[in-house]
Amino acid sequence: METYGKILLIAMPAFLLLVLLEKLYGVWKGFDTVRNMDMISSLSSGITNVTKDVLGMSVAIISYGWMVEHLSVSKVADSWVNFVVAFIALDFAGYWIHRLAHEYNILWNNHIVHHSSEEFNLACALRQSISVFFRIFTFFLLPAALLGVPEQVIAVVGPLHLFAQFWYHTRHIDKMGWLEHVIVTPSHHRVHHAINPQYMDKNYAQIFIIWDKLFGTFQEELKDVPPVYGITRPAATWNPIKINFQHAWLLIKDAIRTKSWKDKIRIWFMPTGWRPEDVAQKYPVYKIEDVYHFEKYNPKASNGLQIWSWIQILSTLLYISYLFANIAYINSLNPTYIYWYGLFVFIGVYAYTDLMDRNNSAIFLEALRALLAFAFILIQSDWFGAEQFFPSICYVLIGYHLFALLFTGWFTIKHFKEDERAALLTRTMG
Repeated sequence: METYGKILLIAMPAFLLLVLLEKLYGVWKGFDTVRNMDMISSLSSGITNVTKDVLGMSVAIISYGWMVEHLSVSKVADSWVNFVVAFIALDFAGYWIHRLAHEYNILWNNHIVHHSSEEFNLACALRQSISVFFRIFTFFLLPAALLGVPEQVIAVVGPLHLFAQFWYHTRHIDKMGWLEHVIVTPSHHRVHHAINPQYMDKNYAQIFIIWDKLFGTFQEELKDVPPVYGITRPAATWNPIKINFQHAWLLIKDAIRTKSWKDKIRIWFMPTGWRPEDVAQKYPVYKIEDVYHFEKYNPKASNGLQIWSWIQILSTLLYISYLFANIAYINSLNPTYIYWYGLFVFIGVYAYTDLMDRNNSAIFLEALRALLAFAFILIQSDWFGAEQFFPSICYVLIGYHLFALLFTGWFTIKHFKEDERAALLTRTMG
């Protein structure tokens, strides 16, 4: 928990810088692949994911440590070989976990957020799930466990393996010659994120493309078939928390609505996208049929709203940076504090992305976040020990949340009036 938080303190600014550099490079080259609000949504998804992970809010049904202790038949020498074996084992496991997430309804919810962006850029690499509460596929690391690779090695290699998947989420790098036969490249991963019929459910590998070629899921990027990105049932929201549970909520509703008891059970284990026939007819869900002719999600956003959204996300990054840097100290004050802090972060992300969606509920969520912040300060006469580093920080935070409430209220009223005028104009013209 604490170690991962320290790693993220270095990784987060680096990722943010690279995302912004890609944006600037795209503008400079006349090929901008990064929409502002989409980028904020992606970064916000990353915030919720790392907060959940650092707080340890998921449980492995079978732990890797248990497998090593009970199933190892040999021991890899304590050397660099340990790390190589661990990396390959993680990549093998990653391929199968990734593939299964695409193939079964019950598992797709854990991965859908990563594919929800209708763009393809470095920012969308940060769209990671918060809906994984039970990790059930640790057994794919069985080869490493049989060889006796220590749990500590897996813990070190794991984040490195994850971070190594960041760079190839870009449209600015073309095919890479002989490397196309060895590692996953941007070209391979563009195929994976595409919703073109030729590209669907291909290229699951994370580092070594050999797994796709070995198990029959490889597809080369075709010159005459430009990839189109997103999901076939569009998320239609910037709110990453909503996106994380959209698919699960549809499955729950379908399971309740269908009259077939067989379908109530099998819906969870059917291929991704399958719905009971009676429900699909009565409650149709929009699905993109022609991938070259559909309207991307892009609600009206003034320059002021875009600037305010950046202020909100940057303040949230400061909040979680303090949490990650001081998690052990905050936990020593009260073991429940880190979870209250996490809730505060989640409410904040929900509030400002709801405002980006032009939802009136944003003001109520912003008010809830402010009340929670004021309660923390009132109870502690401090902000989780921050006064020792930043005297008068509580007054600064009180002022910030009052201004946040004021600005969110102003935008909410503004959007409401604009939408009413647009609706009136539509009725008049109709």
